Amino acid sequence: MKEFIYSRNAVYETLRARRRQAFSLLLADGLKPTERLAQIRRLALEQKCRLEQVPRARLEKIHPNHQGVALEVAAYPYADLADIFELAEQRREPLFVLLLDTLNDPQNFGALLRTAEAVGVHGVIIPLARTVEVTPAVVNASSGASEHLLVTQANLHQAISELKNAGAWIVGLEGGRQATGVEKVRLDGALGLVVGSEGEGMRPLTVKSCDILLSLPMRGQIESLNAAVAGSVALYLASLARSNHG
Repeated sequence: MKEFIYSRNAVYETLRARRRQAFSLLLADGLKPTERLAQIRRLALEQKCRLEQVPRARLEKIHPNHQGVALEVAAYPYADLADIFELAEQRREPLFVLLLDTLNDPQNFGALLRTAEAVGVHGVIIPLARTVEVTPAVVNASSGASEHLLVTQANLHQAISELKNAGAWIVGLEGGRQATGVEKVRLDGALGLVVGSEGEGMRPLTVKSCDILLSLPMRGQIESLNAAVAGSVALYLASLARSNHG
């Protein structure tokens, strides 16, 4: 199955990652030359991708936020859980995995993927159903970070069991009273961080599967952060803890 990736950063990172076959690069008529466009052209030509000059109207049909470029590529290449374990071994690092329990908003998913890539997670696990997948909208929201990440579709409960068997501590991000303050939770070892959906949080079975529930301190007037912000804060706290411990 083919799809179109749009916007300059998303197209550039997709080509740079070289994980998908690229078929054609559509460039809007009248584009002003920039360094990023030159890089995109060069990468496309290196990968024997067909270049087409097209009217802006054609790109508008793909997505309004095309920024003058669109790249026709093969479907997103999901990884296996074994690939995530292998990457951690290659880097000689304790496991660092992000698990997303039925997240539904492409913007939140993309933002979390961008943070996950920035802090060096070994992989991201999403459920097999009732969840947002890695669509072009998610690639765009992640500024192309999705293309450099291992993302796995799996039964979340089974995946958590495998992570535990591999020695990972499963920490669920939760704002309820039963959660432990982040200052009391160790985040420096092998870790699976679970972020729930935007409205309902984690499903009951997922909550039961966690070793501990973690809450972020809230000192302002609002009661909670959205999933992408809370998850990103927790990922950075874990990254800092791992760096200090190392």
